[in-house]
Amino acid sequence: MTAPLNLNADLGESFGAWRMGDDPALLQLVQSANIACGFHAGDPLVMQNTVRAALQAGVSLGAHPSYPDLQGFGRRALKCSAEEVEAFVLYQLGALDGFARANGARVTHVKPHGALSNEACRNAELAGAIARAVAAYDPRMILLAPALSALAEAGAREKMCVALEIYADRAYEDDGQLTPRGEAGAVLHDPQQSLAHVEAMLAAGGLKSRSGKFLPTPIHSICVHGDGPEAIATARLLKARLAENFVLAPLPALFASTPASA
Repeated sequence: MTAPLNLNADLGESFGAWRMGDDPALLQLVQSANIACGFHAGDPLVMQNTVRAALQAGVSLGAHPSYPDLQGFGRRALKCSAEEVEAFVLYQLGALDGFARANGARVTHVKPHGALSNEACRNAELAGAIARAVAAYDPRMILLAPALSALAEAGAREKMCVALEIYADRAYEDDGQLTPRGEAGAVLHDPQQSLAHVEAMLAAGGLKSRSGKFLPTPIHSICVHGDGPEAIATARLLKARLAENFVLAPLPALFASTPASA
């Protein structure tokens, strides 16, 4: 039987008159969308339109909460307490789910953005705050978390359905953390290089670091960042190649027998 797999992208990251990425094109290639909730990008109209476009494309809805950092696109780490982070996530999740419910649907997964995600990957207290917020809102939701991260562990402790994610366009260090964006080679810009990166990890069943080290882990989803100029080419190439060996499906379909998709 062909194994299921998911492609996801960060979408809805425009704001007012400012435009980011080609969401309509990406929505034809991915199966799940992580939609900005207004703290790092997005605004109410962008959120509403992205939700509607995703539903029309048959793409499952995910909240993409961040630190309150519009100027830094959510990629700056803020000194916030766990209590504040829990409130930030709950606030953003509720906002996006309001648009989903108004359109006859609901948010089915949550994936933190930028610095919030990166810090939660190695900070158990922060990861716990995020997982608690999602579980308190709806314990059926899927937590989309980087593989081998403290965030994934926190979701498991909350008895949530956790989808483990790898990045097509980001390099990894030997400890499983993403290479910091400021370092050379941290972001993969060539679609063929991204494809080779993903295929190597899927074949080995784990993360592949820059040094060539493999770290075993299940893999449920692959992310293509939607804000890069090569995003469409990368997603198109990945979808075509992965469809040869996997059934590409929205995240809820991957966990259809679990309470998270009930």
